[in-house]
Amino acid sequence: MSAYTTAFQALTGGRALRPDEAASLLAQLRKETGDELAAAVERELSGQFRRSETDSEAEFRRKRRRYGAAMRTVNRIREIAATRTTLTHQRTRSIS
Repeated sequence: MSAYTTAFQALTGGRALRPDEAASLLAQLRKETGDELAAAVERELSGQFRRSETDSEAEFRRKRRRYGAAMRTVNRIREIAATRTTLTHQRTRSIS
């Protein structure tokens, strides 16, 4: 089950999530969103940097270099989305 489905069910079912459950679910949502975004960008990039019949070797090398740089960025997005930590629930102290 996707994190989105789990979050939707928790929100519409009236069951309150514990802070650790909510943090875990938000982390899963962020990872899924990062993966989906990176996959969409990757599909778009693969079409832009394909070798055409009129490309010289030098032009194709430039395309390949630009594609590599773009893919490093896409992979970095995936990495950030997967490893970024969420803020933990902070306890408030009552001053009485």
